[in-house]
Amino acid sequence: MSVSRMPQHNGAMNAVWTWVRQHGGKLLLGLLALLLGAALLRWWMGPQVQTEVVQRRDLLQTVVATGRVETPHRVDIGAQITGTVARVPVAEGQVVKAGDVLIELVGAELRSAQRQAELAVTQAQGRLRQLNDLQGPVVQQTLRQAQASLDTARASWQRSLALFEQGFIGQAALDESRKALALAEAQVLAAQKQVASTQAGGAEHSLAVGAVAEAQANAEVVSAKARYAVIKAPVSGQLIGRNVEVGDVVQAGKVLMTLSPEGATQLVVQIDEKNLRLIALGQQALASADAYPQQKFKAQVAYINPGINAQTGAVEVKLDVLESVQTLRQDMTVSVDMEVARKPQALALQVSQISDINGAAPWVWLLEGGHAQRRSVRLGLRGGAWVEVLDGLREGDAVITPPNASSNALREGQRVRAQP
Repeated sequence: MSVSRMPQHNGAMNAVWTWVRQHGGKLLLGLLALLLGAALLRWWMGPQVQTEVVQRRDLLQTVVATGRVETPHRVDIGAQITGTVARVPVAEGQVVKAGDVLIELVGAELRSAQRQAELAVTQAQGRLRQLNDLQGPVVQQTLRQAQASLDTARASWQRSLALFEQGFIGQAALDESRKALALAEAQVLAAQKQVASTQAGGAEHSLAVGAVAEAQANAEVVSAKARYAVIKAPVSGQLIGRNVEVGDVVQAGKVLMTLSPEGATQLVVQIDEKNLRLIALGQQALASADAYPQQKFKAQVAYINPGINAQTGAVEVKLDVLESVQTLRQDMTVSVDMEVARKPQALALQVSQISDINGAAPWVWLLEGGHAQRRSVRLGLRGGAWVEVLDGLREGDAVITPPNASSNALREGQRVRAQP
Protein backbone atom coordinates (compact mmCIF):
# COMPACT_ATOMS: atom_id res chain seq x y z
CA MET A 1 0.00 0.00 0.00
CA SER A 2 2.80 2.47 0.76
CA VAL A 3 4.42 1.80 -2.60
CA SER A 4 1.24 2.57 -4.48
CA ARG A 5 0.86 6.03 -2.74
CA MET A 6 4.36 7.40 -3.47
CA PRO A 7 3.68 8.33 -7.10
CA GLN A 8 0.59 10.35 -6.02
CA HIS A 9 2.61 12.38 -3.48
CA ASN A 10 5.38 13.17 -5.92
CA GLY A 11 2.86 14.32 -8.46
CA ALA A 12 1.36 16.89 -6.04
CA MET A 13 4.78 18.30 -5.25
CA ASN A 14 5.64 18.67 -8.86
CA ALA A 15 2.41 20.53 -9.47
CA VAL A 16 3.26 23.06 -6.74
CA TRP A 17 6.72 23.72 -8.07
CA THR A 18 5.33 24.18 -11.54
CA TRP A 19 2.89 26.86 -10.24
CA VAL A 20 5.70 28.69 -8.38
CA ARG A 21 7.87 28.75 -11.54
CA GLN A 22 5.02 30.18 -13.48
CA HIS A 23 3.74 32.79 -10.99
CA GLY A 24 6.73 33.43 -8.56
CA GLY A 25 8.00 36.48 -10.40
CA LYS A 26 4.69 38.28 -10.10
CA LEU A 27 4.44 37.41 -6.39
CA LEU A 28 7.92 38.80 -5.67
CA LEU A 29 7.19 41.99 -7.56
CA GLY A 30 3.96 42.44 -5.62
CA LEU A 31 5.73 41.96 -2.32
CA LEU A 32 8.44 44.46 -3.27
CA ALA A 33 5.82 46.95 -4.37
CA LEU A 34 4.02 46.55 -1.04
CA LEU A 35 7.22 47.14 0.96
CA LEU A 36 8.15 50.14 -1.16
CA GLY A 37 4.70 51.64 -0.71
CA ALA A 38 4.90 51.22 3.04
CA ALA A 39 8.33 52.90 3.09
CA LEU A 40 7.09 55.75 0.95
CA LEU A 41 4.09 56.18 3.24
CA ARG A 42 6.30 56.32 6.33
CA TRP A 43 8.58 58.80 4.56
CA TRP A 44 5.65 60.96 3.58
CA MET A 45 4.17 60.85 7.07
CA GLY A 46 7.53 61.69 8.69
CA PRO A 47 9.39 60.16 11.64
CA GLN A 48 7.76 59.09 14.84
CA VAL A 49 8.23 61.49 17.76
CA GLN A 50 7.48 61.39 21.46
CA THR A 51 5.05 64.02 22.70
CA GLU A 52 3.79 65.40 25.99
CA VAL A 53 0.46 67.11 26.52
CA VAL A 54 0.43 70.54 28.14
CA GLN A 55 -1.60 70.21 31.34
CA ARG A 56 -2.53 72.02 34.52
CA ARG A 57 -0.98 71.08 37.84
CA ASP A 58 -0.03 72.56 41.21
CA LEU A 59 3.48 74.03 41.12
CA LEU A 60 5.78 74.54 44.08
CA GLN A 61 9.09 76.31 43.52
CA THR A 62 11.87 75.67 46.02
CA VAL A 63 15.47 76.66 46.55
CA VAL A 64 17.72 73.98 48.01
CA ALA A 65 20.78 74.88 50.08
CA THR A 66 23.09 73.41 52.67
CA GLY A 67 24.41 75.03 55.81
CA ARG A 68 25.03 74.54 59.50
CA VAL A 69 23.26 74.79 62.84
CA GLU A 70 24.05 77.67 65.15
CA THR A 71 22.44 79.59 67.98
CA PRO A 72 21.82 83.32 67.47
CA HIS A 73 24.75 84.02 69.76
CA ARG A 74 27.38 82.24 71.84
CA VAL A 75 28.60 83.12 75.30
CA ASP A 76 32.34 83.09 75.94
CA ILE A 77 33.03 82.44 79.62
CA GLY A 78 36.27 83.48 81.31
CA ALA A 79 37.73 84.52 84.66
CA GLN A 80 37.64 88.14 85.83
CA ILE A 81 40.61 87.70 88.13
CA THR A 82 43.88 85.83 87.99
CA GLY A 83 43.85 82.61 89.96
CA THR A 84 44.45 78.88 90.11
CA VAL A 85 41.66 76.51 89.07
CA ALA A 86 40.49 74.37 91.98
CA ARG A 87 37.50 72.58 90.43
CA VAL A 88 35.76 72.15 87.05
CA PRO A 89 32.50 70.26 87.75
CA VAL A 90 31.18 70.24 84.16
CA ALA A 91 32.23 68.57 80.92
CA GLU A 92 32.12 69.65 77.28
CA GLY A 93 28.75 68.90 75.70
CA GLN A 94 26.93 69.01 79.03
CA VAL A 95 23.64 70.91 79.33
CA VAL A 96 23.70 73.38 82.24
CA LYS A 97 21.17 75.67 83.88
CA ALA A 98 21.62 79.34 84.66
CA GLY A 99 23.52 79.65 87.95
CA ASP A 100 25.26 76.26 87.76
CA VAL A 101 28.89 76.34 88.88
CA LEU A 102 31.26 75.93 85.94
CA ILE A 103 34.69 76.75 87.40
CA GLU A 104 36.02 77.37 90.92
CA LEU A 105 39.31 79.15 91.64
CA VAL A 106 41.40 78.79 94.80
CA GLY A 107 39.87 81.47 97.07
CA ALA A 108 41.59 81.28 100.52
CA GLU A 109 43.43 84.59 100.07
CA LEU A 110 40.30 86.26 98.72
CA ARG A 111 38.23 85.05 101.68
CA SER A 112 40.84 86.40 104.11
CA ALA A 113 40.80 89.79 102.39
CA GLN A 114 37.02 89.75 102.52
CA ARG A 115 37.05 89.17 106.30
CA GLN A 116 39.51 92.04 106.76
CA ALA A 117 37.35 94.36 104.69
CA GLU A 118 34.26 93.39 106.66
CA LEU A 119 36.15 94.10 109.92
CA ALA A 120 37.15 97.55 108.62
CA VAL A 121 33.49 98.31 107.92
CA THR A 122 32.57 97.26 111.45
CA GLN A 123 35.26 99.52 112.93
CA ALA A 124 34.18 102.52 110.85
CA GLN A 125 30.57 102.00 111.80
CA GLY A 126 31.61 101.75 115.49
CA ARG A 127 33.46 105.05 115.22
CA LEU A 128 30.33 106.69 113.79
CA ARG A 129 28.12 105.26 116.53
CA GLN A 130 30.60 106.47 119.14
CA LEU A 131 30.44 109.93 117.65
CA ASN A 132 26.64 109.93 117.63
CA ASP A 133 25.95 108.14 120.91
CA LEU A 134 28.85 109.22 123.15
CA GLN A 135 30.90 112.12 121.90
CA GLY A 136 27.89 114.11 120.73
CA PRO A 137 26.15 114.17 124.13
CA VAL A 138 29.48 114.94 125.88
CA VAL A 139 30.13 118.03 123.78
CA GLN A 140 26.50 119.09 124.28
CA GLN A 141 27.06 118.93 128.05
CA THR A 142 30.33 120.81 127.68
CA LEU A 143 28.49 123.53 125.75
CA ARG A 144 25.88 123.86 128.50
CA GLN A 145 28.58 124.10 131.16
CA ALA A 146 30.47 126.72 129.16
CA GLN A 147 27.25 128.68 128.70
CA ALA A 148 26.65 128.61 132.45
CA SER A 149 30.20 129.76 133.13
CA LEU A 150 29.69 132.56 130.62
CA ASP A 151 26.56 133.71 132.39
CA THR A 152 28.41 133.73 135.73
CA ALA A 153 31.38 135.62 134.28
CA ARG A 154 29.09 138.19 132.68
CA ALA A 155 27.27 138.82 135.97
CA SER A 156 30.56 139.11 137.81
CA TRP A 157 31.83 141.58 135.25
CA GLN A 158 28.74 143.75 135.67
CA ARG A 159 29.15 143.80 139.49
CA SER A 160 32.87 144.60 139.21
CA LEU A 161 32.13 147.41 136.80
CA ALA A 162 29.56 148.92 139.21
CA LEU A 163 31.99 148.66 142.16
CA PHE A 164 34.77 150.19 140.06
CA GLU A 165 32.54 153.14 139.17
CA GLN A 166 31.74 153.60 142.90
CA GLY A 167 35.42 153.42 143.76
CA PHE A 168 35.24 150.33 145.86
CA ILE A 169 37.67 148.26 143.66
CA GLY A 170 40.64 149.21 141.61
CA GLN A 171 41.51 148.80 137.95
CA ALA A 172 43.29 145.51 138.47
CA ALA A 173 40.24 143.85 139.90
CA LEU A 174 38.17 145.14 136.98
CA ASP A 175 40.68 143.75 134.47
CA GLU A 176 40.60 140.33 136.14
CA SER A 177 36.81 140.31 135.82
CA ARG A 178 37.06 141.26 132.13
CA LYS A 179 39.55 138.42 131.48
CA ALA A 180 37.26 135.91 133.14
CA LEU A 181 34.40 137.05 130.89
CA ALA A 182 36.51 136.76 127.75
CA LEU A 183 37.66 133.26 128.74
CA ALA A 184 34.06 132.14 129.32
CA GLU A 185 33.04 133.49 125.92
CA ALA A 186 35.95 131.62 124.28
CA GLN A 187 34.96 128.40 126.01
CA VAL A 188 31.37 128.74 124.78
CA LEU A 189 32.55 129.35 121.23
CA ALA A 190 34.83 126.27 121.35
CA ALA A 191 32.01 124.13 122.73
CA GLN A 192 29.66 125.34 120.01
CA LYS A 193 32.20 124.38 117.35
CA GLN A 194 32.60 120.92 118.87
CA VAL A 195 28.83 120.46 118.88
CA ALA A 196 28.59 121.59 115.22
CA SER A 197 31.43 119.24 114.26
CA THR A 198 29.76 116.20 115.79
CA GLN A 199 26.32 116.88 114.35
CA ALA A 200 25.17 115.74 110.86
CA GLY A 201 26.99 117.82 108.28
CA GLY A 202 29.82 118.68 110.66
CA ALA A 203 33.45 118.01 109.83
CA GLU A 204 34.03 115.22 112.33
CA HIS A 205 30.70 113.60 111.58
CA SER A 206 31.36 113.82 107.82
CA LEU A 207 34.76 112.19 108.27
CA ALA A 208 33.21 109.35 110.22
CA VAL A 209 30.48 108.86 107.62
CA GLY A 210 33.08 108.99 104.84
CA ALA A 211 35.19 106.38 106.62
CA VAL A 212 32.17 104.06 106.78
CA ALA A 213 31.39 104.54 103.08
CA GLU A 214 35.02 103.94 102.10
CA ALA A 215 35.19 100.77 104.18
CA GLN A 216 31.93 99.50 102.68
CA ALA A 217 33.09 100.23 99.12
CA ASN A 218 36.35 98.41 99.75
CA ALA A 219 34.41 95.48 101.22
CA GLU A 220 32.19 95.33 98.14
CA VAL A 221 35.24 95.24 95.86
CA VAL A 222 36.82 92.47 97.88
CA SER A 223 33.51 90.60 98.05
CA ALA A 224 33.12 90.88 94.28
CA LYS A 225 36.61 89.47 93.79
CA ALA A 226 35.71 86.62 96.10
CA ARG A 227 32.58 85.96 94.05
CA TYR A 228 34.68 86.03 90.88
CA ALA A 229 36.44 82.94 92.21
CA VAL A 230 33.24 80.98 91.50
CA ILE A 231 32.31 81.20 87.80
CA LYS A 232 28.65 80.35 87.11
CA ALA A 233 26.60 79.87 83.96
CA PRO A 234 24.96 83.19 83.04
CA VAL A 235 22.19 81.44 81.06
CA SER A 236 20.96 77.92 80.45
CA GLY A 237 22.46 76.10 77.50
CA GLN A 238 25.00 73.57 76.29
CA LEU A 239 28.76 73.78 76.74
CA ILE A 240 30.28 73.47 73.28
CA GLY A 241 33.84 74.30 74.30
CA ARG A 242 36.08 73.80 77.37
CA ASN A 243 39.70 74.95 77.56
CA VAL A 244 40.51 74.66 81.26
CA GLU A 245 41.62 71.97 83.67
CA VAL A 246 42.17 71.74 87.44
CA GLY A 247 45.50 73.32 88.41
CA ASP A 248 45.63 75.77 85.49
CA VAL A 249 46.59 79.33 86.34
CA VAL A 250 44.12 81.48 84.42
CA GLN A 251 44.35 85.14 83.53
CA ALA A 252 41.54 87.67 83.59
CA GLY A 253 39.77 87.90 80.24
CA LYS A 254 40.95 84.56 78.85
CA VAL A 255 38.12 82.46 77.35
CA LEU A 256 37.83 79.22 79.29
CA MET A 257 34.49 77.87 78.07
CA THR A 258 31.95 78.55 75.31
CA LEU A 259 28.23 78.22 76.05
CA SER A 260 25.53 77.79 73.45
CA PRO A 261 22.36 79.24 75.04
CA GLU A 262 19.19 77.22 74.86
CA GLY A 263 16.13 78.54 73.09
CA ALA A 264 16.11 79.79 69.52
CA THR A 265 18.14 77.72 67.07
CA GLN A 266 19.03 78.97 63.61
CA LEU A 267 20.19 77.42 60.35
CA VAL A 268 22.79 79.41 58.43
CA VAL A 269 22.88 78.58 54.70
CA GLN A 270 24.56 80.04 51.62
CA ILE A 271 22.25 80.86 48.70
CA ASP A 272 23.54 81.43 45.17
CA GLU A 273 23.10 85.11 44.30
CA LYS A 274 21.05 84.23 41.21
CA ASN A 275 18.30 83.04 43.60
CA LEU A 276 18.38 86.18 45.74
CA ARG A 277 15.30 87.62 44.03
CA LEU A 278 13.32 84.54 45.09
CA ILE A 279 14.14 84.73 48.81
CA ALA A 280 12.03 86.79 51.23
CA LEU A 281 11.63 87.06 55.00
CA GLY A 282 9.00 84.75 56.45
CA GLN A 283 9.25 82.08 53.75
CA GLN A 284 8.72 78.53 54.97
CA ALA A 285 11.26 75.76 54.60
CA LEU A 286 11.68 72.08 55.32
CA ALA A 287 15.06 71.05 56.70
CA SER A 288 16.90 67.96 57.84
CA ALA A 289 20.26 67.25 59.41
CA ASP A 290 22.61 65.23 57.27
CA ALA A 291 23.10 62.89 60.24
CA TYR A 292 19.31 62.27 60.45
CA PRO A 293 18.02 62.70 56.87
CA GLN A 294 14.64 61.10 57.61
CA GLN A 295 13.80 63.56 60.40
CA LYS A 296 12.33 66.62 58.68
CA PHE A 297 11.55 69.79 60.64
CA LYS A 298 10.11 73.20 59.81
CA ALA A 299 12.09 76.45 59.57
CA GLN A 300 11.40 80.03 58.52
CA VAL A 301 13.59 82.66 56.83
CA ALA A 302 14.50 85.23 59.51
CA TYR A 303 17.50 87.11 58.07
CA ILE A 304 18.98 87.84 54.64
CA ASN A 305 22.47 89.30 54.61
CA PRO A 306 22.48 92.58 52.65
CA GLY A 307 25.92 91.81 51.20
CA ILE A 308 27.17 89.17 48.77
CA ASN A 309 30.38 87.19 49.23
CA ALA A 310 32.64 88.38 46.42
CA GLN A 311 34.64 85.12 46.38
CA THR A 312 31.76 82.63 46.33
CA GLY A 313 28.92 84.72 44.89
CA ALA A 314 26.68 83.54 47.71
CA VAL A 315 24.31 85.27 50.11
CA GLU A 316 24.06 84.26 53.78
CA VAL A 317 20.51 83.44 54.88
CA LYS A 318 19.43 82.53 58.43
CA LEU A 319 16.33 80.51 59.23
CA ASP A 320 14.64 80.09 62.63
CA VAL A 321 13.84 76.50 63.62
CA LEU A 322 10.12 76.52 64.44
CA GLU A 323 9.99 73.37 66.56
CA SER A 324 12.07 71.62 69.19
CA VAL A 325 14.51 69.19 67.56
CA GLN A 326 16.45 67.21 70.13
CA THR A 327 18.90 65.77 67.59
CA LEU A 328 20.28 69.15 66.46
CA ARG A 329 23.80 69.99 67.59
CA GLN A 330 25.86 73.13 67.22
CA ASP A 331 27.61 73.37 63.80
CA MET A 332 25.78 70.28 62.50
CA THR A 333 25.39 70.18 58.70
CA VAL A 334 21.82 70.57 57.44
CA SER A 335 19.99 70.59 54.12
CA VAL A 336 17.24 73.15 53.62
CA ASP A 337 14.45 73.15 51.03
CA MET A 338 12.95 76.67 51.00
CA GLU A 339 9.51 77.24 49.52
CA VAL A 340 9.82 80.44 47.47
CA ALA A 341 6.60 80.33 45.41
CA ARG A 342 3.42 78.29 45.01
CA LYS A 343 0.74 78.36 42.28
CA PRO A 344 -2.25 75.99 42.04
CA GLN A 345 -3.44 74.66 38.69
CA ALA A 346 -0.83 76.38 36.60
CA LEU A 347 -0.41 75.55 32.91
CA ALA A 348 2.77 73.48 33.05
CA LEU A 349 5.24 71.53 30.96
CA GLN A 350 8.19 69.37 31.84
CA VAL A 351 11.53 71.16 31.83
CA SER A 352 12.98 68.55 29.47
CA GLN A 353 10.53 69.55 26.73
CA ILE A 354 11.83 73.13 26.48
CA SER A 355 14.84 74.20 24.43
CA ASP A 356 17.08 77.04 25.58
CA ILE A 357 15.17 77.15 28.87
CA ASN A 358 17.76 79.33 30.59
CA GLY A 359 18.19 81.64 27.60
CA ALA A 360 16.46 84.83 26.66
CA ALA A 361 14.04 83.16 24.22
CA PRO A 362 12.99 79.61 25.22
CA TRP A 363 10.98 77.61 22.68
CA VAL A 364 9.43 74.21 22.02
CA TRP A 365 8.56 71.91 19.09
CA LEU A 366 4.77 71.83 18.80
CA LEU A 367 2.95 69.01 16.96
CA GLU A 368 0.29 70.81 14.97
CA GLY A 369 -1.62 69.26 12.06
CA GLY A 370 0.94 66.47 11.66
CA HIS A 371 3.82 68.95 11.33
CA ALA A 372 6.56 70.10 13.68
CA GLN A 373 6.20 73.81 14.44
CA ARG A 374 8.73 75.83 16.39
CA ARG A 375 6.89 77.88 19.04
CA SER A 376 8.36 80.53 21.37
CA VAL A 377 7.11 80.37 24.96
CA ARG A 378 7.16 82.66 27.97
CA LEU A 379 7.90 80.84 31.21
CA GLY A 380 6.99 81.57 34.81
CA LEU A 381 7.25 79.61 38.03
CA ARG A 382 9.66 76.72 37.98
CA GLY A 383 9.11 73.87 40.40
CA GLY A 384 11.30 70.80 40.24
CA ALA A 385 10.91 69.04 36.87
CA TRP A 386 8.02 71.29 35.82
CA VAL A 387 7.80 74.89 34.66
CA GLU A 388 4.84 77.21 34.24
CA VAL A 389 3.95 78.30 30.69
CA LEU A 390 2.63 81.85 30.68
CA ASP A 391 2.31 82.36 26.95
CA GLY A 392 2.75 80.43 23.66
CA LEU A 393 0.85 77.22 24.47
CA ARG A 394 -2.64 76.13 25.44
CA GLU A 395 -3.90 73.32 27.60
CA GLY A 396 -3.94 70.07 25.64
CA ASP A 397 -1.25 71.08 23.09
CA ALA A 398 1.10 68.25 22.15
CA VAL A 399 4.72 69.26 22.58
CA ILE A 400 7.40 67.18 20.87
CA THR A 401 10.24 65.92 23.02
CA PRO A 402 13.41 67.54 21.59
CA PRO A 403 15.51 65.01 19.65
CA ASN A 404 18.76 63.95 21.22
CA ALA A 405 22.16 64.61 19.69
CA SER A 406 22.31 61.17 18.05
CA SER A 407 19.04 61.59 16.13
CA ASN A 408 18.24 63.77 13.15
CA ALA A 409 17.21 67.27 14.09
CA LEU A 410 13.68 68.38 13.32
CA ARG A 411 12.94 71.01 10.69
CA GLU A 412 10.32 73.71 10.74
CA GLY A 413 7.15 72.37 9.06
CA GLN A 414 8.46 68.80 8.85
CA ARG A 415 5.82 66.07 8.81
CA VAL A 416 5.95 64.00 11.97
CA ARG A 417 3.70 61.43 13.62
CA ALA A 418 3.19 60.91 17.32
CA GLN A 419 4.48 57.72 18.78
CA PRO A 420 1.65 55.67 20.28
